[in-house]
Amino acid sequence: MELSNIRIVTPFASVGQDATNYSNKTCSELVAICKEKRLKGYSGKKKEELVKLIVESYTSSPIIPLVPLVHDDILPSGEKKEDLLPLKMIDLFAGTGAFTYAFEQTGKVSCVFANDMVKWSKKIYDENHEHKLTLQDLNTIKVEDIPKHDILTGGFPCQPFSIAGKQMGFDDSRSNVFWKILEIVDYHNPRAIVLENVKNLVGHDEGRTFSTILENLTKRGYHIKYKVLNTSTITPIPQHRERIYIVCLKDKDVMDRFSLDFPSVEKKSISEMLTTEDVDSKYYYTDKSSTWPLVSQAVVKHDTIYQYRRVYVRENKSNECPTLTANMGGGGHNVPLVCDTKGIRKLTPRECFNFQGFPSSYRLPKISDTELYKLAGNAVSVPVVKLIADRLMSLLVE
Repeated sequence: MELSNIRIVTPFASVGQDATNYSNKTCSELVAICKEKRLKGYSGKKKEELVKLIVESYTSSPIIPLVPLVHDDILPSGEKKEDLLPLKMIDLFAGTGAFTYAFEQTGKVSCVFANDMVKWSKKIYDENHEHKLTLQDLNTIKVEDIPKHDILTGGFPCQPFSIAGKQMGFDDSRSNVFWKILEIVDYHNPRAIVLENVKNLVGHDEGRTFSTILENLTKRGYHIKYKVLNTSTITPIPQHRERIYIVCLKDKDVMDRFSLDFPSVEKKSISEMLTTEDVDSKYYYTDKSSTWPLVSQAVVKHDTIYQYRRVYVRENKSNECPTLTANMGGGGHNVPLVCDTKGIRKLTPRECFNFQGFPSSYRLPKISDTELYKLAGNAVSVPVVKLIADRLMSLLVE
């Protein structure tokens, strides 16, 4: 069936419908949306006024909506949304589903397979995506059981190469999944591969690890471009997060027109990333906390992120959040702290997802904070992937 025969519903389709949708949200959620859309004049407004402000921004804004959504309830019987989109992708080591979310936001690709072996990843993925995540060790999945796809994406395990880890590289069993990626590539021969990892991957083992990766992808006929990208430099999200992105394309002509060079943009303030809701007392430090003498003397400024590093607290003077890590919720290092009108506290899990670029509409499952912090710390930066996806899709679907 041709896509032109299907009614496409966009966020601009009906102002009345938008008003109904937003009326179901709380004032705090509406304020968060206003911040996300960079709207002005929302402070002090009532719920009805906030709804009107948001809806009117649709009709007055010159910005074209990011995604045309094909709703299941208007599809012909037996048709699936992925059947109507030109490209198919898979999301390996999917975690929070950032790759799926960012690529599907282009409106040109649908995810047909997602995988992770962490049960909390399946929880958050399934709550936010129609396609359900396969909870299984990738090494135990037969390549022929993975659907045919045009694009393979994956933030493969970074601990074997991370500065924060033991940097065991290919001697770490977790890095063996790279060979599984190659096995999948050999069988399915995707047009494009997009991989993400820690920036230390480039220099690991004096560059030999990275050379091995590039060599194995090149001999399979891929043209490769890679670059370390910092979230706080090329997106409005103020988190210092440097990750290497590796893009591999079969078509040399397409690769010649593709680039990982993105301009620097103005970043949001720290306060714009913080919740407007009343924060639970469990996130606050008190004089009963063992670290109170340390944090109470150091954490004194608002609209600033502080790092708790076991024996000292460091102020981030760059007006951004330091790199979020998976162990920040478990009492480890790099715990981000802020000072608000109530006191000194940790970032909440939702705020950590904000700093990873997830929208306020992205649902967080009802699991422990520790697991949510891990998910957030391991996540791929959504707006960075979106930049890559937009540029790539414009070339693959012309």
